[in-house]
Parts: sequence; C-alpha cells; structure tokens
Amino acid sequence: VGSQVGHSGQWLGKQRGFSARMALRDELLKVIWHAFTALDVDKCGKVSKSQLKVLSHSLCTVLKVPHNPVALENHFKDDDEGPVSNQGYMPYLNKFILDKVQPNSFDKSDFNRMCWTLCVKKNLNRNNLLISDDDTFKVWCIFNFLSEDVYPLIIVPEEVEYFLRKLTEAMGVNWQQEQFGEYRAHLGAKQCGLSAWEFIELIGSGLFSKGMDRQTLSMAINEVYCELILDVMKQGYMWKKGHKRKNWNERWFLLKPDVISYYVGEDLNDKKGDILLSSKCYVESLPDKDGKKCLLLIKCWDKSFEISASDKKKKQEWIQAIQTAISLLKDQRLPPHKEGRQKRREVRQKLQAEQEEIAHRMKELQMANEDKQQELVKMRKELEDAAEQAAFEETKRLQTQVQLQDRFRQELEREKNIREQMEVKVAQKSSELQQYLQRVQELEEMYKRLEEALEDERQARQDEETVRKLQTRLLEDECSKREDLERLHLKQKQTIEMTEAEKQELENQRAMKERALEAAMKQLEELEQERKQALEQYGEVAKKLEMATNKTRNWKAKVAQHEGLLRLIQPGSKGPQLITNWGPASFTEAELTLREKSWQKQKNSAMQ
Repeated sequence: VGSQVGHSGQWLGKQRGFSARMALRDELLKVIWHAFTALDVDKCGKVSKSQLKVLSHSLCTVLKVPHNPVALENHFKDDDEGPVSNQGYMPYLNKFILDKVQPNSFDKSDFNRMCWTLCVKKNLNRNNLLISDDDTFKVWCIFNFLSEDVYPLIIVPEEVEYFLRKLTEAMGVNWQQEQFGEYRAHLGAKQCGLSAWEFIELIGSGLFSKGMDRQTLSMAINEVYCELILDVMKQGYMWKKGHKRKNWNERWFLLKPDVISYYVGEDLNDKKGDILLSSKCYVESLPDKDGKKCLLLIKCWDKSFEISASDKKKKQEWIQAIQTAISLLKDQRLPPHKEGRQKRREVRQKLQAEQEEIAHRMKELQMANEDKQQELVKMRKELEDAAEQAAFEETKRLQTQVQLQDRFRQELEREKNIREQMEVKVAQKSSELQQYLQRVQELEEMYKRLEEALEDERQARQDEETVRKLQTRLLEDECSKREDLERLHLKQKQTIEMTEAEKQELENQRAMKERALEAAMKQLEELEQERKQALEQYGEVAKKLEMATNKTRNWKAKVAQHEGLLRLIQPGSKGPQLITNWGPASFTEAELTLREKSWQKQKNSAMQ
C-alpha cells in the first residue's frame, strides 16, 4: 500500500509539474505574440527572417537559454526568401527556446520589458493617457495575465470587471456597477472583448477613476500588479531581528507563495535576503520582549526569524497571510488570484459549453420543428386535396340532385297541364253547345276589333319611330351642312390672304363658292322646312298613338270581362318581339329592315 501511495504521489507530482510548465509556456507565448505582431509591419501575418533572428536572440538572452543561430538557419533553409508566418516560426520557438526554459531561472519583468519595448511604439498612443509609462507597462502585463488563451488576444468583459473591482478596491472607493453596466452596453460590436491597447486606453482614460489623483491611481495599479503578476500576497514594513548582531532593522517585506523577501526600502532596489517557505514551515505569535511588541516567529527547517509588526492588526494579517501561503504549499495549490482566474475560465467554458449545447439542442429542435412543419404542410395539402375531392363529389351530387328535381318538376307540370286540359275538355263538353257557339262568335268579333286596335297602335308606333329617325337624319344633315359652311368660310378667308397675282382666279373661285354656298343655304332652308314638317308629322303620329292607346285600353277592359273564354282561343306566339323606348314594338324585325331600306333610298335621292 505504501509503495502504491508513493507511486501515485510521484505521478501527481509529475502531472503538476507538467501543468506548471504548460502554464508557463502559455504565459510566455502571449507576450511573444505581441512582439511578433509588432514586427509584422504590413499586417499580413508574416515577419522577415532577419527580424526573427533578432527576436530569437533577444528571447534566448532574457530567458537565459543558450542561443543556437545555426539551428535557426537550418530550420528555415528549405523556405524561400520571403517572410515567415507565425505558424512557421512556432516549431522553432517551441523546440529551441520554450522547451529549454526552466521555471524561476529568468526575470519575468525583463522578459516582459523586452517584448513591451518592441510593441508599445507601434500600437499605443500616449496623448490622452492619464497614467505613466511604467503604469502602462503594468496594465499591459495584467492584460496578458487575464486575457483568454486564444489569438488574437482579448480580455473578456468579465475579466475587465474583475480588474476594475480590484483597482477600485485598491483606491479605497466603492465599485460602481451601474457605470460598468453602461460601459459594457456601449461596447456594441466589441462585446466579445477588448484588445490590449483598448484595455490600456480604458484604464488610462480615467473613466473608472474619476475624482482620484494620478498618484492614487498609480499606487492602485502597482498594488494590483504586484498581486497578479508578481504573486505578492502581502507587503509592508516590519522590523526584523538579525541572526548575528541580534539588532532590529526595519525592512520592506514581500510575501509570495513560496518565499518572503525583505528589502531595505519599498523601491526593491537593495534586497537583503529571502525566507524560503515550505510545507513544513509554520508561523506563530510571540510575547512582547526586549521592548518590542507585536512579535511573530517564522520557523523554517534550518532557521527561525523573529519579526515585529507595527500593530496587532498588522501582526494578525501577516500571520494569516503566511499561514495561507504555507497551506497552499501543503495542498500544492495555485495562488488565490491564479486559482480564481482558473475558476472563472472554467465557469465561462462551462457556460459556453452549455450555450453551445443549448444552441445544438435548439438547432435539433428547429430541424425537428421544420420536419414537423413539412409533415404538417404535407398533411394539410392532403387534407385540402381530400376536401377538394369531397367538395367536387358533393357538387356533383348536388347537380345530379338538382337535375333529378328539375326532371320531376317538369313531369309534374306536364301531368298538371294534361289534367287541366282534361278538365277544360270536360267542362266544354258539359256546357250547352248553343251558348258556347254564341259566346265564341262574340269573342271572335271582340278579338277582331282588338286586333284592329292593336294594328292601329302598332302602325302608330312605326310611324313615330319613322318620324324620329327622319328627324335624327335631318339634324345630322343640318350639322354636316353647317360644317361645310364653316369650311367654306375658312377657305374663303384663306383665299383672301393669297397674293395679288392669283386674285382674279380666286375671285372666280369665290364666286363659284358663293353660289355653292347659296345653294347649300337653300338646301339648309329646305332641310329646316322638312324638319318642321317632320315635327308636325311626329305630333300627329303622337296623337294617333294616344288615341290608339286609349282605344286599346278600352278593348282590353272589355276582353277582361270574358277572360275565361279568351284564353281558349288566344292566338299563338308570333316569335320574338322587338323592344323600343316606349315598350314592345308593333312591328317585326323584317318590317323594320324594309323601312330602313326605304329611308336610305329617300336619303340618297335627296342628297342627289
């Protein structure tokens, strides 16, 4: 069991070491990416080989790895003379530089400074910034720490909010969530995140530090930088007791997860020593002695350190912070800010995975819905076809039913007519023959008179129609003559305006036209007289029509008294009857055609 536990511990240690190296590589790649894109002047994703050689040499220098220029030449010897892309440079960068980097063997600040120097001039505009160059560099380092592991590098709004919260907390002001919400709403298309330079402009614009002076903002940035980049868990002045001379000296202490460094001053220029922490170290409170108060003891495997804080609150804060660092070493956990960053990323990844899953499910549901919609459309079409077929069959059935009903109705009417005829015959046979003959004679005489009256009425209507057409023709002739007169007057005026040479000829023509005009005037007068005669004839015909109408009305009244017998000897139909403006015409279509021909002949003779 012990051997199994030992092997599992070794395996976990190797896994943690591998994870630490991968995290270090990702951290270095973010910084190198800024330097590579800064060398890409044309923004085409490629950099010349000479620039890559200088960059590789600088990286080897600051990362404390041996530089092999021959390997660089051999790596690109098969390429053409053109620039090299980021993908082409990555194999060399991984194999000859990043694989050889050892943790804690180089100064991260120098490495960041070198890459910062390469990219800052090209990308940053310092005109409107309220922070110093050093603070700008620190904000850039914080961006690299908080940015996502995707390229091009961006910092998501959640990490921006995290940093601004830390910054406002360091400045001692309250966090304004509503202000950040308004800013996030105004991001618009950049809602996915900010680039490094946009992030620096946001912090340097003072949007979230209004009312704070530059020194306060600079101190807050430095505090957040120390916590996030330098892994400083706590820092401040305390008194330390010496090991040899046993005297007390004031030092600036800097607590990191695995070491406590102490300096002469807070500028960190003169470092006096380190207290290496391990899982076996511990810290405890000491009673006051030698005139020193607020004492604490840090016990390591080889040495013990007595330290005096300024007050009891500071003493308790330092003890708690050191205990937190030791517990992190015991549990082999990351520092709080790195662990918090990892948790936030895991939460975002989880949310993204859930959103992708929801989107995938929504897509599947949408596809299923579309399939259902297609099925519904198909079913609806089938139902419509069935409804159309049913309606067609119903219409056909109704038509058949109507036809049958019409046929039955016609048969019933036919039977009814036959029955009525039989009843009439029976009634006729039952009446006395003499009375029947007498009534028939009377009715024949009455019908003759009625026919005469109807003939008179029809003749009057024909005369009226003839007169009306004659009047219309005369009016048309009068209009045409007036138009001829107007044309003659117009030609006469045109003739007068002609030259003197043609005057005699025009005079002759004018005389002829005047004679023609006189003849036309005479014809117009004759037409006027004919129109008057036609009006007189129309009046006489109207009187005759009125008399015939009265006469017909009288005869109809007499005939109505003998309606039963009238129906027995009623004359048959004479065919379709013409309709005029005054009712049914008293003449047939053939008679109308003959009269129109006679009127046309009269008109032609009159024109001649």
